[in-house]
Amino acid sequence: MEAPKKNAVLGPLVGAVDQGTSSTRFLVFNSKTAELLSHHQVEIKQEFPKEGWVEQDPKEILQSVYECIEKTCEKLEELNIDISNIKAIGISNQRETTVIWDKNTGEPLYNAIAAPVSPGPSDPVAVVPSGSSVPAAGTSSVWLDLRTQSTVANLGGTILGNNFIKSKTGLPLSTYFSAVKLRWLLDNVEKVQKAVEEDRALFGTIDSWLIWSLTGGPKGGVHCTDVTNASRTMLFNIHSLQWDQELCQFFDIPEKILPSVRSCSEIYGLMKSGALEGVPISGCLGDQSAALVGQMCFQDGQAKNTYGTGCFLLCNTGRKCVFSDHGLLTTVAYQLGRDKPVYYALEGSVAIAGAVVRWLRDNLGIITTSDEIEKLAKQVGTSYGCYFVPAFSGLYAPYWDPSARGIICGLTQFTNKCHIAFAALEAVCFQTREILDAMNRDCGFSLRHLQVDGGMTNNKILMQLQADILYIPVVKPSMPETTALGAAMAAGAAEGVNVWSLEPKDLSAVTVERFEPQINAEESEIRFSTWKKAVRKSMGWVKTPSLADIFGNQ
Repeated sequence: MEAPKKNAVLGPLVGAVDQGTSSTRFLVFNSKTAELLSHHQVEIKQEFPKEGWVEQDPKEILQSVYECIEKTCEKLEELNIDISNIKAIGISNQRETTVIWDKNTGEPLYNAIAAPVSPGPSDPVAVVPSGSSVPAAGTSSVWLDLRTQSTVANLGGTILGNNFIKSKTGLPLSTYFSAVKLRWLLDNVEKVQKAVEEDRALFGTIDSWLIWSLTGGPKGGVHCTDVTNASRTMLFNIHSLQWDQELCQFFDIPEKILPSVRSCSEIYGLMKSGALEGVPISGCLGDQSAALVGQMCFQDGQAKNTYGTGCFLLCNTGRKCVFSDHGLLTTVAYQLGRDKPVYYALEGSVAIAGAVVRWLRDNLGIITTSDEIEKLAKQVGTSYGCYFVPAFSGLYAPYWDPSARGIICGLTQFTNKCHIAFAALEAVCFQTREILDAMNRDCGFSLRHLQVDGGMTNNKILMQLQADILYIPVVKPSMPETTALGAAMAAGAAEGVNVWSLEPKDLSAVTVERFEPQINAEESEIRFSTWKKAVRKSMGWVKTPSLADIFGNQ
């Protein structure tokens, strides 16, 4: 994947920080060819101080960024690539994770309260009931901090329905987003309360913490975020593109601690130390928006699906907000320049994708490594009528049924582990189809193809199944680092940097692998309708309190 070309004459280079919940990476791209030249990765820890609490050390995250930058620069020098060619740095980050720190000392006032890296098995996120206005992402107890459920319940009792928040933010009132994490910190951490009273506290998501720290910290650090990360806080009005006074009053959050909101592509400040001192930080996007840009989904109706523990599916809806009637989120996709228009997206997610493969490995033991599932599925090439609904802790979009549980049905004496492996891969594809169908209904048109990325896309059987079940082509780029690429593109295109053109005629042709449907439309529909029959069988297995029972009548 990397390109060790000694003494090569290279155009301007752009670096990208890709900061996730489990690791940090720094990658360097050629701005003229989008070629990845080198990268370095550092794993980071999660902390679990109490059951249902998930935290990370902001200082460890920051140090991991510095380490990745230094190590990548060392690798480039070994390749005889001059690091002075690096003209800009972009940042892509885990969204919603909440940090609050002391602006005088640069010290965090509490650990970062984590948000999901991607959906996984657990109870559906607590939300205020309002029709189908629920978070698009299912969540894993490993990735989602649940301490704010009571905060959501208390806030939910103060408003009539959920439309007050959804109409402004595109989001439901939920434990998932930053505002309630910040409210919890203000209510429960004395150091935070005191710092706010003394005008020492700053709030931000991970991007804000990194930009402030990298551009000087207490000595002139720039306190800002971008529109994509701001749109995930539940405090940002996605129409006016400003912090919303009514929302700040509702959550009782002082506006003075919030970062300024900037576009995704402009110079925020300069690196103040390290190997890249003086290089501008000029791109910033939340990870899923970065992947949308990296996939070059710049047209209305273009969509990408990232396959990881779960799946994140984003569809560009252009310059208009499309509000979902099917449990999807409305979010800011990107704004690629201070004077450029904002583009919006619908976002939905599959709760269990790679997680079902791990379940087969860790719980059933029918595979010893995740890669083996493709070999098993290939041996049979069919599920032989077996269907696997991985509703381990309920069904997510578009059903939202916490009483459902996972089932494997259609078993016969002939069924073996290979058929179950095949059915597990089909389940990922069927769930993606459910989300895509919901998007098609919300948008009023049908997607013509789906662009894909993420670790699971290396599984060719999965990709072919996805094309068959969606009955549209599935397109996979040969360069898989789309999230980091999106951040690099935004940084390189910023005014004052101008080393990466985003004009359609200038964008590098991307080598892709294309998977066309190989079954007829009738067979595709029969398999999907049988899947939905299996889903209905999974419902009503356990008695769970309704959201109305949890939150009271709204």
